[in-house]
Amino acid sequence: MSLWEVKVTLPVELVDEVDMMLLEREDERWSVMHDVLIPAAWVVGLFTEETEARAEWAEVGALIPRAGEAAFQELADEDWKESYKLHFQAWRCGRLHWVPVWERESHRMKAGDVAIWLDPGMAFGTGNHETTRLCCERMVAWAETAPRDAAIVDAGCGSGILAISAARLGFTGVKGFDNDPEAVRIARENGELNDLPDQLTFYEGDLETGFADGPYDLVLANILGHVLAEYVAELTAAVKPGGLLVLSGILAVEVRTIQAAFTRVVPNWQVEAREMGEWCDIALKRPR
Repeated sequence: MSLWEVKVTLPVELVDEVDMMLLEREDERWSVMHDVLIPAAWVVGLFTEETEARAEWAEVGALIPRAGEAAFQELADEDWKESYKLHFQAWRCGRLHWVPVWERESHRMKAGDVAIWLDPGMAFGTGNHETTRLCCERMVAWAETAPRDAAIVDAGCGSGILAISAARLGFTGVKGFDNDPEAVRIARENGELNDLPDQLTFYEGDLETGFADGPYDLVLANILGHVLAEYVAELTAAVKPGGLLVLSGILAVEVRTIQAAFTRVVPNWQVEAREMGEWCDIALKRPR
């Protein structure tokens, strides 16, 4: 398989702004690479065809001020894998490993550990972004004492990385929804890539309709801060007594505002926020 790469130089002072814009678009074919040592930054996109790459850059590039000239390059199978390795290495949290598919045969884990195989060619994402890592770390810690039949939902699942991670940890009641049918299709494909199609249910839905089968023991919502604040009632109502709500996609500068929006509605819930880089998560535990 070959892919077409779009690579554009980005002023380093625009990294956070452009990263946020790409998150809002929910298109994981695009990513921001930032080398803090040089320093330098790039916007990178991976597409299956040149015409698609050029059309997508025409749309995205119009939204990025002071971007450099786009370079388009066809990458053979080994070429794009090598290119991607420059900014994606396997990582782990607890006994859960996130590993690129090209390391499936070589990656070593100790007994009891499990892996999620990631294929960037399928727009899976890598889990490397701080917003995803924050959610994954919360989930891994919660999983240590949770029953395997716990009900879990990934709200705004995107490519499915959080739901698939939950299923890989051994949970059997995992669901994920997204309002983008293409994201749902990709999430299902990624479930199959990890041999988990029967342990996961992905479906179309939004924050008003997606929780119809709830409530849940664990609700994961890695979306965006202003969207989370708009749907406080729906998100909190989706959590069972004793359950946990994990919110991510929140900029550090807005975490107090988002947290206040939730605590006004559920003042007796236990709340904890953490920071990673420019991003934060908020975990809210509902009393029994």
